[in-house]
Amino acid sequence: MADYHFVHKDVEGASTQWDDIQRKLGNLPAKPPAFKPPSFTPAPDADSLPKDKSWVDAKTEEELEDLEDDPDLDDDRFLLEYRKKRLAEMREAAKVLKYGSVVPISGSDFIREVSQAPPEVWVVVILYKDGIQECGVLMQCLDELAARYPATKFVKIISTDCIPNYPDRNLPTLLVYNNGAVKGNYVGLHNFGRRCTPEGVALVLCQSDPVLNDGQSGGDELREAVLDGVRKRFIEKVVTEHEEDDHGSSSD
Repeated sequence: MADYHFVHKDVEGASTQWDDIQRKLGNLPAKPPAFKPPSFTPAPDADSLPKDKSWVDAKTEEELEDLEDDPDLDDDRFLLEYRKKRLAEMREAAKVLKYGSVVPISGSDFIREVSQAPPEVWVVVILYKDGIQECGVLMQCLDELAARYPATKFVKIISTDCIPNYPDRNLPTLLVYNNGAVKGNYVGLHNFGRRCTPEGVALVLCQSDPVLNDGQSGGDELREAVLDGVRKRFIEKVVTEHEEDDHGSSSD
């Protein structure tokens, strides 16, 4: 049997006069606003952007090199000099930020990798042996610090490869070098506190010298920035551990 029921569906969003009356009486919900597509805004043309300091800052090293023959810069002495400055900064940063991990070396590598390192580079050397738990604890801290401060050189060497007959009771030993000279000598894990953490090791290393370097600044300014950052991370870690302890005790 044929179905004679038919429902008329008006254009979407359309409203009848009866519907409008019902909405005024509160019997129907308010009519949704008609769909309006967002206005079209064309993407800015790179060539039309104003060529100023921020325009130079947004360029990559390769793009700055390509600007060497840009005729617009020839007429702007400030931009010309600023481009040279930014390019020099980028090249220097790329040259400095070249470490980032604890690199294994042998006894024959020591003079080249440590004593003859560039004078501006601080070198942290860990003497260790596999299977000694304290060495593993300190190594984990150095792995984190090496990634955090890639302009500082971190190397590791088996103790007896570096110093024949070096006693295991002195392990781990941390040596700090700069400009070919020993600036720090830490024998044993106890030098870094009861709980050896990356923050604790960083505080010890930077007590008097700017050993840790992220490549962003230098000298005393760097040392203070590193210490401030380490203290902040240390406090955040303590607060986090305290909150976790509270949650653990409340769930018991």
